[in-house]
Amino acid sequence: MERTRVVVTGMGILCPTGNTVEEAWANAAAGKTGIGTIQRFDTSHLENHFGGEVKNFDPNEVLGRREARRTDRVTQLGMYAAQAALEDSGLKITDDNRYDVGCIMGSGIGGIGSIFDAVKSFLERGAKAVSPLMVPMMLPDSPSSKVAMTWGLRGPNFAISTACATGNNSIGEATEIIRRGGAKAILAGSTEAGLVEIAMASFNNMTAISRRNEAPEKASRPFDIDRDGFVVAEGAALLMLEDLDHAIARGAKIYAEILGYGQSCDAYHVTAPLETGEGAAKAMELALENANLKPTDISYINAHGTSTPLNDKSETVAIKRALGETAYEIPISSTKSVTGHLMGAAGAVEAVFSIMALRDNFVPPTVNLDNQDPECDLNYTPNVGVKRELKTVMSNSFGFGGHNAVIIFGKYEQNGHTT
Repeated sequence: MERTRVVVTGMGILCPTGNTVEEAWANAAAGKTGIGTIQRFDTSHLENHFGGEVKNFDPNEVLGRREARRTDRVTQLGMYAAQAALEDSGLKITDDNRYDVGCIMGSGIGGIGSIFDAVKSFLERGAKAVSPLMVPMMLPDSPSSKVAMTWGLRGPNFAISTACATGNNSIGEATEIIRRGGAKAILAGSTEAGLVEIAMASFNNMTAISRRNEAPEKASRPFDIDRDGFVVAEGAALLMLEDLDHAIARGAKIYAEILGYGQSCDAYHVTAPLETGEGAAKAMELALENANLKPTDISYINAHGTSTPLNDKSETVAIKRALGETAYEIPISSTKSVTGHLMGAAGAVEAVFSIMALRDNFVPPTVNLDNQDPECDLNYTPNVGVKRELKTVMSNSFGFGGHNAVIIFGKYEQNGHTT
């Protein structure tokens, strides 16, 4: 039996490089960083003073003042991206279709800002000072449930939390639900608001993040020999996924097709990846198998590329392990070099960039790649993007806990996907 084809008909994004798909992509493609000194809160008591902040965002405009006070920033960012994706798709939610439309929106950390504020209130002013809304504000499923309540989406709804693989897992699982007939359309993606003092302190003490305070715009440097850690960032991105027949029947525009999805677990360490790249390679191999593609069919890889010493080397090994000699022929880049690491939201943001790369036939650059690590010896598109005919894009996401998730996007073709 022929497999149900799943396509992308709408996109919404809010990230350090922009608040619309076109703006965020244009800056990423141009290598214009969204990383800088943090403006939203005082960092004088921290060792790190920079990050990938969302700019010019007022949650009161999205939710209204009352609801904004009752939601964590993780939900606020997700709501903005969800509204943009829903509007972009042109899909109208009615009583006739609301049980056919779902929302799968994950978060790696959830409402950590609300937890932090509540703990401070408890310690400083006592139990009665804790907000009764603290628990619903902190829950990882608050963004997906809020989207469902706002637009009346009564189809499948849940949150996935697989650390930095969350976005890809959310998109991949939503795809599989549509393929098996569990929904006609699903808003899928992820949101993260982990640019919070306590999280930054923890990452710093873990020695996981860059300390390049004197030049924050140079701090995220995937695959460079001088990389010293990732840059904490925030944001959200959602894709409207649809059964192809459903999309065609309503005359929807189609950005791309989801061809493959693969996942695995390192089962090795809570923060470090397998140095052999075995787990990540298996996820790539499974995505290729799911898409019925060969390594030579991949046109571009949007790498996980966090800018940490361990990840970039292990991902290089994994790509070579999964794709063989073909790995040296495929252009690769890490858009985290301009956004920072959005953690749970990273895969969803990079899904948008992967689809835009397909649209424009353009490989975005890995900025700050001035002295490539000899152990990272693939074509990582240093500093300047490249025009190139693209038919398929593989997007990698690997998370703390050993979670590996890989998505393959392809240009939509009426009579079958590009191979």
